[in-house]
Amino acid sequence: MLISLFGKSKLVVSIVALSFLSLSHGQQSPSDTLDITSLEQIVLTATRTARHLSSLPIAADIVTAEEIKKTNSVRLSDLLSEQTGLITIPDFDGGEGIQLQGMDSQYILILIDGVPLVGRKAGTLDIGRITTGNIKQIEIIKGASSSLYGSDALGGVINIITQTHESGFQASVEHRIASFNNQNSTSNINFKKNRLGVDLFFNRFSSDGYDLIPDDGAQTIEPFLNHTGTVRFTYDFSKMLKASAYGRIYDEQQYLPAALTLQYTDVIQVDTLKEYNFNLKVDWKLNPKWKTEFDLYATRYTLNSPLDSHDGSSITGGDFDQRLIRPEVRAIFTPNKRNTLMAGIGYNQETVVREAFVENPEFDSQYFYLQHDSYLFEGFNVIAGFRYDTHSLYNSQLSPKLAMRYQLTDELAIKGSVGYGFKAPDFRQLYLNYSNRTIGYSVIGVSGVKDRLNQLVTQGQLTTDSAGRINQIIEEFSEPLGAENSVAYNLGLSYRPSSSFKVSLNLFRNDINDLIETLPIARLTNGQNVFSYKNLDQVFTQGVEGNFKWSLFDGISIQGGYQLLYTADKSAEEKFESGEIFAKESVFSSAIKLSKNDYRGLFNRSRHMANFKIFYNVPSLNFDTNLRATYRSKYALFDTNSNNYLDRFDDFATGYFIWEFAMNKVFFKKYKFGVGVENIFDYTDSLNATNIAGRIVYAQINFTL
Repeated sequence: MLISLFGKSKLVVSIVALSFLSLSHGQQSPSDTLDITSLEQIVLTATRTARHLSSLPIAADIVTAEEIKKTNSVRLSDLLSEQTGLITIPDFDGGEGIQLQGMDSQYILILIDGVPLVGRKAGTLDIGRITTGNIKQIEIIKGASSSLYGSDALGGVINIITQTHESGFQASVEHRIASFNNQNSTSNINFKKNRLGVDLFFNRFSSDGYDLIPDDGAQTIEPFLNHTGTVRFTYDFSKMLKASAYGRIYDEQQYLPAALTLQYTDVIQVDTLKEYNFNLKVDWKLNPKWKTEFDLYATRYTLNSPLDSHDGSSITGGDFDQRLIRPEVRAIFTPNKRNTLMAGIGYNQETVVREAFVENPEFDSQYFYLQHDSYLFEGFNVIAGFRYDTHSLYNSQLSPKLAMRYQLTDELAIKGSVGYGFKAPDFRQLYLNYSNRTIGYSVIGVSGVKDRLNQLVTQGQLTTDSAGRINQIIEEFSEPLGAENSVAYNLGLSYRPSSSFKVSLNLFRNDINDLIETLPIARLTNGQNVFSYKNLDQVFTQGVEGNFKWSLFDGISIQGGYQLLYTADKSAEEKFESGEIFAKESVFSSAIKLSKNDYRGLFNRSRHMANFKIFYNVPSLNFDTNLRATYRSKYALFDTNSNNYLDRFDDFATGYFIWEFAMNKVFFKKYKFGVGVENIFDYTDSLNATNIAGRIVYAQINFTL
């Protein structure tokens, strides 16, 4: 559904009124007063304040450090692909993005300790570049979260919380060797004495890559080497005033395909990626009711692709340099145990330099957000808030959100939320000017359509028909791109009849409007198209997901999850329903008119996804083991019958199971030895699942002081 500014304003007014209503109530304590010392899982991302996961009215999950250690996962992509409603999707560069509730990776905001990563060349942020060696927990917030996080949180937020040491000295080193000559080395040094704390982390990861299609002149994933280094200094000036400085450096070198590079040079070329993150944070507790937080964050992502053609022009799209500076200040007011008010204000300055851009753009934006977390009465929690974003290039955005949870009984609770999310047009959609020299097509950002098309006409590169319509085409793209936006609904139940068993169910729907689509706008004389971007489609994703966890008896627990997903482009549904779409059952049959029942929704989505895990732990022997499985039902990446839509006559990739096993044993209290197998039954699909390498056998050893 479309939400007008007036409609969103009414929701904000309701939120403010609800906040004053709850503040006017007495001092009756809620049934779930937060106790930070509890062993229950604490989540920070959903409200930007510490809350028990079980008490949140927002759809959220946590991956703990304990699960990371038991499964021996070494990259973020390994972990997220085993969570309900999430799946890793390969991009054209060999990286991996994350799909959440059917929403593409370009709509999922990735954070480390609450601040965003940059470096999305084509909308996808490669989560494979994030190591797990110093992760405390991963928080997954499902549904639009722009009310706190602004652009890019249209579909949800994934926040990686890194470890900090509380007291004393601790150090550890770990090395893992696996199939394909995968080598992963990690070291941690943590120190805290009196007021000063220091956390150091280093990771080195290398691989020979793998090849799913032999004799095609290139590996599926070429050899690579990357390093991650982080340092955090913390200093407690007093119990009321604390500060920390965090720095992270990531670099990667990846070989380009030999068959490509040797066409232009006698030396195999290497892409070089570098990423820098710095965050200065100050927490000042003025009194028991007032707290302020200040962040100064800066990040830079660079990619150097040295491969040039004989005329000196770039074959790989040129170098890429993106920078972001963000100061932000928050104030948190807790007048009583039933209410928490938070307000924040911040500023973004973002720049990109890329050879394939028509200019070097700069984005400036300011934002303000307000949130009220309250208990209207015992067992009934309400979180209401909104955020207002201004921007130098696109229209201002108002992003409200309302979430509620009611504890029906000691065992049963119901929760629901509705929120607005948006994603601003990115640099690529506005400023790209790229021509593929191998295939011959071109892609133009909206701001460069007029100049580039006129240039192509002057050079005689457009067909007569396209050249004759040049003014009409330019007029169609004279309007600036609008922000993509979404309204997300979640309704859930949680049931916990005992401390050993719990189950949850969540219904969800995401209505996405003004989706920015890539479409052909003119035809070149070489037969290829010129593409650009336009706000066109309205799509939705909806479904149900469920999770359970059951501790059968001491040492054994099982858990699992399932997602049922439906997706559709609303304009496509209308065309199928009106009988405008045709397809052939086979190459020898005549075309038949399709109905709405023949439509299969958006590409690269599976109707069914599931996961199952069984853990066995013997504390007396310092031993643990687990068996894990993930399932993805059939899906389609391309239209194979040339009607531009996905229907039941298209070719689908077969569904698959991935089974994984891990086992760990601690010796002499300081040495931990682990072995395991990923993808036990060696499933591969060279055409559709290039991020699944085949069976990987590994062994690792850890030494802790």
